[in-house]
Amino acid sequence: MTFYKVVNDDGNREKIKRFMIISLLLIAVLCYGVYWAFFDLNRLPTGEFLTEETSPDGKYTLRAYVTNGGTTTSFAVRGELVLHEENEKIKNVYWNYKEDTAKIAWLDKDTVVINGHT
Repeated sequence: MTFYKVVNDDGNREKIKRFMIISLLLIAVLCYGVYWAFFDLNRLPTGEFLTEETSPDGKYTLRAYVTNGGTTTSFAVRGELVLHEENEKIKNVYWNYKEDTAKIAWLDKDTVVINGHT
């Protein structure tokens, strides 16, 4: 009579699951770090106030600021949108390098043109 030994793979499967979960968490943290460091518009410098224009229906105000990067970089214009109906929530919606003025024009109640950029 022959006896077969049944191999229990549950220990290896648990180790692989833990490794996969930890790897995915590390990748997620790394991706968020790259986004935060290079693409998050909320980290832009505030700058000095230039001008502001309110939308035709009064729901939004676009404020423009100029930032000076010092001797090694050029001026840049930052535009922030103030949402009046959402408790004055502010969003950065415009950033353009090598500009020091801002011409703002509302096309309609939801569309704005800043220095030729819609």
